[in-house]
Amino acid sequence: MKKYKSIPNWWFYLLLGLTLLLSLALCVFMKRDIQMPWWGLIFAAAIALGFTLPVSIITATTNQSPGLNIITEYIMGYILPGKPIANVCFKTYGYISMAQAVSFLNDFKLGHYMKIPPRSMFVVQSIGTVIAGTVNLAVAWWLLTTVENICQDHLLPPNSPWTCPGDRVFFDASVIWGLVGPKRIFGPLGNYSSLNWFFLGGASGPVVVWLFHKAFPNQKWIPLINLPVLLGATAAMPPATSLNFNCWLIIGFIFNYYVFKYRKGWWQRYNYVLSAALDAGLAFMGVSLYFTLTMHGISICWWGSDGEHCDQASCPTAKGIVVDGCPVF
Repeated sequence: MKKYKSIPNWWFYLLLGLTLLLSLALCVFMKRDIQMPWWGLIFAAAIALGFTLPVSIITATTNQSPGLNIITEYIMGYILPGKPIANVCFKTYGYISMAQAVSFLNDFKLGHYMKIPPRSMFVVQSIGTVIAGTVNLAVAWWLLTTVENICQDHLLPPNSPWTCPGDRVFFDASVIWGLVGPKRIFGPLGNYSSLNWFFLGGASGPVVVWLFHKAFPNQKWIPLINLPVLLGATAAMPPATSLNFNCWLIIGFIFNYYVFKYRKGWWQRYNYVLSAALDAGLAFMGVSLYFTLTMHGISICWWGSDGEHCDQASCPTAKGIVVDGCPVF
């Protein structure tokens, strides 16, 4: 790899300058639509810049990337309440910029292993980003203008694939954090202000692990406690049921236990193979099920996919509400 020419720093500076100027132009000349002031863009860029290095280290070490989506929504919701579009834009520039930077580094790491020239990787990444962004926007616009009642569950026919669960989550986040605002939920005007103490708990958690390691240096398992993995992994829980998450936890625990026990060797190699096989198998089965079943209106329902199997999951939590079979708070 040393035989290839490295990427000049001014390539990155030029790309950063052009994107910042374009974004600032949007905030200034389309302020009515964007809702986010120019200083919000600078603030979001500073957050992305400050968190890129620590998140990259966590990603390289654990393969888990902590997200900044909640913290960026929280910050802008406090600064500019009642503006959902500004909240979404701030989250995009503050969180997605950092996530794309980590993904960019990940691709460069793969290209380094494959002995691809760095300048070629940079050019391909830049061109691919322009093509992908244009195609994604065009396809989204085409679907919104051609599919009737898209993303509206109550107007769509049964088993319709156009329910847009990801878009609903994005929209709900803009309403909760932008329109309503965290001050009315997690602030002095809300009922969940005590949850803010968990910010202090998350910040002090690694310090506690470090102190235990210093106090008991002979315990080799203490430095293996990685709170970003333990806490960040829960972000994958909402889209899946608890059953899916438990299967992932059990398999990951068993295989990583043997990797820790035998340190290196064939267990470690097969651990990477297992991870790649599970990801690839999920992708292939998702495509296969769509073309063989979903497109023909056929759905599969079995015990593992039939809800949470928790009869009290739909019970009300408000005080004094009485429902048969549910506890009264």
